Amino acid sequence: MVSKAKRYDPTKKELKRFRLEKGQFLYIFLAPLFLSIILALIKQKFSFFIFDIISFALFFATAKLNGMALKSEYEYNTTTLTKAPKPLKSLTAILLGVSTLFTAWLAGGQDFFVSLALGLVSVGGYFLFYGFDPQEDKLENIGDISAEFVIETLATARGKLAEVENEMKKIKEPTLHKKLRIATDKGYEILNNIEADPKDLRVARKFIIVYIDGIKKVTLSYTAIDEKDIDNETKERLSQLLSDVERRFDKELVRLKENDKFDLDVQIDVLQEQIKN
Repeated sequence: MVSKAKRYDPTKKELKRFRLEKGQFLYIFLAPLFLSIILALIKQKFSFFIFDIISFALFFATAKLNGMALKSEYEYNTTTLTKAPKPLKSLTAILLGVSTLFTAWLAGGQDFFVSLALGLVSVGGYFLFYGFDPQEDKLENIGDISAEFVIETLATARGKLAEVENEMKKIKEPTLHKKLRIATDKGYEILNNIEADPKDLRVARKFIIVYIDGIKKVTLSYTAIDEKDIDNETKERLSQLLSDVERRFDKELVRLKENDKFDLDVQIDVLQEQIKN
């Protein structure tokens, strides 16, 4: 049965819904600008035509940057352990102000100070609508393990699993493809467990270093050869290997959950002692 593990994936429906709720709003400004470009071209007002094209490009860049900013914020809000994102929302607000100033002043023929006021209002409106960039790092105290080390280790491991997923697109053999899908799903599930309790990195470091890296290397070696040239015996060996990997991943998940249960038992014992005293 295919694993039901829910791994972090910023392309899932939840992220799409998050981005569609607010992220598409700035694209509304492109419609009147596109109409202005057409009208300027029809009337052969080439200076306004150029200004309108620049305005369109500025607002399009603003909307794209805003999408990146909201995606970055989403990743921050859905990750347990991470650093504050880059100030993309602030950059978007500034670019929106510049776009508005340029469009009102040069493309629209408004007074400079009126255009400047409109630009400032657009910056303020952006922050009122979208809010500010998150400022605080989510780096909780995890004992003798550096939070930065945990973040880097998990990011590297997820990157390797993403490479495997990308290479899987080249694999037509259904059994191998299915087993790789199961392995990567369980790999993400293990990484999510570690992210939720970073102290587990101590007991799972071998898994990250050896097994995830091993899956990546085997997959890359397989896809480097034309699949038609790989004999059935080799495919069977790889299939058996992936079955072994799946069992190893299951053991790792059990071990992590037992470690969590041990931590809970310890906390219960400590609290009971405190109550008695």
